[in-house]
Amino acid sequence: MQWEVVIGLEVHAQLSTRSKIFSGAATAFGAAPNTQASAVDIALPGVLPVLNRGAVERAIRFGLAVGAEINPRSVFARKNYFYPDLPKGYQISQMDEPVVKGGLLSVVLPDGVKTVRLTRAHLEEDAGKSMHGDFHGMTGIDLNRAGTPLLEIVSEPDMRSAAEAVAYARTLHGLVVWLGLCDGNMQEGSFRCDANVSVRPQGQSAFGTRCEIKNLNSFRFLERAIEFEARRQIELIEEGGKVRQETRLYDADRDETRTMRSKEDAFDYRYFPDPDLLPLVIGADWIESVQAAMPELPAAMCERLCKQYGLTAYDASILTASRAMADFFEQAVAASDGAAKLCANWIMGDLSAALNRADLDIQNCPVTAARLGKLVARVQDGTLSSKLGKTVFEALWNGEGEVDTIIDARGLRQVSDSGAIAAIVDDVLRAYPAQVAEFRAGKDKMLGFLIGQAMKVSKGKANPQQLNECLLAALKQSS
Repeated sequence: MQWEVVIGLEVHAQLSTRSKIFSGAATAFGAAPNTQASAVDIALPGVLPVLNRGAVERAIRFGLAVGAEINPRSVFARKNYFYPDLPKGYQISQMDEPVVKGGLLSVVLPDGVKTVRLTRAHLEEDAGKSMHGDFHGMTGIDLNRAGTPLLEIVSEPDMRSAAEAVAYARTLHGLVVWLGLCDGNMQEGSFRCDANVSVRPQGQSAFGTRCEIKNLNSFRFLERAIEFEARRQIELIEEGGKVRQETRLYDADRDETRTMRSKEDAFDYRYFPDPDLLPLVIGADWIESVQAAMPELPAAMCERLCKQYGLTAYDASILTASRAMADFFEQAVAASDGAAKLCANWIMGDLSAALNRADLDIQNCPVTAARLGKLVARVQDGTLSSKLGKTVFEALWNGEGEVDTIIDARGLRQVSDSGAIAAIVDDVLRAYPAQVAEFRAGKDKMLGFLIGQAMKVSKGKANPQQLNECLLAALKQSS
């Protein structure tokens, strides 16, 4: 039997406010345990929550970016459950009336663009964290995260493979970072995914029984967890069993999912409006002010880069994968006197490879956009060959100074003088008469050998195009 996998994602993006969603406590990562948990965060008697306006504005910004409806009235509710790291015994969240309703996210796939529907995006507070290590058989509780503002973004079950789910998650991650809503740091828990996975026979319209895989904090784990869970469900059904609706955890060491608890439905949490919080009213003037401050969105910038710089849609989509990379590209182009395509090639090629090797993001790149642009300009104007450009790039990466300083200090200027190149060609023709004779006899591959020797004589500095033309002319002239 052929099976179809059905996937929906629930993503928790930690909002970039300096204080928590209902208190003034700090949200900074890495503080000593329980030093950032205020009386409001742990609901001591007599305290009242006060909504963080910055969290609401970030939610509105996201809704506008995905073409969603911003509800003019939304309500905070108490989601009741007991967990050791939930000191209040409930979580303040939104249920029936979220701040953001609907929306669409376009995801670029190898075979085209897929549009994923969004169900909602709602504000809620985070819980604390259970610490299971080094407590002599006990569990420690760190409540620093309690009350941290989250935007939970829920998709419709529109994805049909682990690869599609990862592409969606990457696109969403790029968008929330681009908008400044979230720092996107998955290692610190700022962007976490829950995957709802089910399977059904090809052609069947009804959904199968879904299982939710909780707290996936890397794209690699997201893909592997979905792939394992889909195989598990298919094998279970084919062996005559039934899939139970449940919440599961992914074990990266064993590359498998395992049962965490039976899956709760909404009514199990006994949602009811929080009596301490008034309904949130968002007026048209507030939405308009947020709209006016919106940055250029990735899709719009992608289209502009194609028109303004003559880039392909693929190149533009790579360069707009993050706001930092897009800004880096435009700054480099300005410093290169408009060599846009060459800047794009360097950024997507040598620069990205070096960042990957060093495990750095572009914000921490040792080579500034201005210096890369200057390097590109020197390749463009013939001062450097592409090969010598790579040498200068390595020197820039190692902090050896400015582009022109490195070129002069190392004597790397490309030889473009026709007389000097002609002299190099004459030397090579005299030094390798046998190979010259073979070329003249029709052995064309000898041309590559002779060019290589000429480049050696020039120590890699000869202009490759001029050298090639001069050598061919000399060979034909003396044949």
